[in-house]
Amino acid sequence: MRRYVLPYLWPVITGVLLAVVILFALPEQLPNPFRDSSPQVPQISAPVISTTPTVVEPNPSRPAPEIHQAAPLSRNEGPVSYAQAVEQAAPAVVNIYSSRIVERDQHPLMSDPFFQQFFDSQGDDATTHQRMLSSLGSGVIVSEDGYVLTNHHVINGADEIQVALRDGRETLAEVIGTDPESDLAVLRINLDDLPVIELTDSADVAVGDVALAIGNPFGVGQTVTMGIISATGRNHLGLNAYEDFIQTDAAINPGNSGGALVNPEGAMVGINTAIFSRSGGSQGIGFAIPANLAHSILDELVTQGRVIRGWLGIEAQALSRELAASFGLQTPQGVIVAGVVSGGPAADAGLEPGDVLLSVNGQPILDARTTMSEIASIEPGTSLPLTIVRSGERMEMTLEVGERPLPTIPINEETPGPRDS
Repeated sequence: MRRYVLPYLWPVITGVLLAVVILFALPEQLPNPFRDSSPQVPQISAPVISTTPTVVEPNPSRPAPEIHQAAPLSRNEGPVSYAQAVEQAAPAVVNIYSSRIVERDQHPLMSDPFFQQFFDSQGDDATTHQRMLSSLGSGVIVSEDGYVLTNHHVINGADEIQVALRDGRETLAEVIGTDPESDLAVLRINLDDLPVIELTDSADVAVGDVALAIGNPFGVGQTVTMGIISATGRNHLGLNAYEDFIQTDAAINPGNSGGALVNPEGAMVGINTAIFSRSGGSQGIGFAIPANLAHSILDELVTQGRVIRGWLGIEAQALSRELAASFGLQTPQGVIVAGVVSGGPAADAGLEPGDVLLSVNGQPILDARTTMSEIASIEPGTSLPLTIVRSGERMEMTLEVGERPLPTIPINEETPGPRDS
C-alpha cells in the first residue's frame, strides 16, 4: 500500500512547503480584502449659522440686473478635465463672512451689591453683556454691477457682512433683499472689474449631467467637488415653503451654502443650499435651488424689494382615502380646507373650513404643495375659479387672489437648520 501512496505524497508536501515560503517572504504581493488603504481624515465641526430675520427696505426704482445667459449644454462628448469650467466659474464664487452682536442676560446674582464687589461691573446697569456670533458661507456674483446671490440662512440677522473674492479683494456688502420662503438673498458689493458667472437654463438640466459644486466648506477656502445631477424637481423635503430642488451627489458641506453648482462648461445651474445627512457632513445627497428660480427671485428682490406671490388664505390638509370616502368622493383628489384666514381672499369668497377643494383654475389638485406653488405664481388681483365639495354637494366659486404676506419666522439664535449646508 505504501508503495502506491508515496509517489503522490511527496508532490503534495513539496507544494505546501513552497506556499509557506511565498507567504512569509512576499506578503505584500498577496491580495488582502481586509486591508484599508484610505487615509484617515480629521473630523471638523460645522460652524454655527445664525437665523435672525433681516429687515429690508424696498426700493422699486432699481432696474433689474443684467444677467449673462449661457448657451445650452452640449452632451455629445465629455471633457478630459474640468479645469476650464472651474477657471470660468470659480472667480465669481465668493466667500461670505457674517457677524452679529447678541445681547445675553447676566446671572441674577450680578445685580446683588455683595457679588458686584468681586467683579469689574458697572452697577445696576450691568445686567446684560454682548458676544459676537459669526457664520460663514458662499455667494455668487451674477452681474457686473455687484449683485451677489446667496442663501437667506447664510446672512440672516447679520450686523455686518464681509465678502472675499478669489483674487484677494475684500469688501463689506449691503443686503438688497431676502426671501426666507425660498432661502435666497441678494447682496450688493461696490468693486470694479468684477468676475461674473453665466446662468444656464436649469429647465434643460438632465439627470446624469456632470455637476461641479464650488464654495467654501468649513471655511478652509474655495473648494471644487464633482458629481452628477441625481434628480430634479425635488420637493416635500420640509426645507422651504417653496421647493423645487436639483439633487446632486457632488460633496456639499457646511460653508458651501450660497455657492454655485455649475455644469461642465462653467455655467451655473443652481445655488447650493442644503444637504441630507445623518452625520452633519456630505453623504452624497445635496440640494441646489435651480438657476431659473434664483434668477426670478433676484429680479423681484432688486426691483420690488420683496417677492410677490399669490395667496388664497387657507390652511390645507391632505385628503386620505378614508377622508375622501367620508366626503362621498371616490378618489382622494383635492385637499380639505382645515382653516380660513380671517380677512383673506378665501374668507371673502365664502370658503369655509371643512370644504374640499377639488380644482383651481380648472386644474385638478393632485398635490397640495404643487398647487400652492402654482398659486404663488399667479399675480395678486387675478380672478381664480375654484371647484369645491361642501356637505356632499359640488359647487363652483370664484375668488380674487391676494398677495401672500411676509412669513413670521421663529428665531433660534444659536442652532442652525438641521440640513443647512
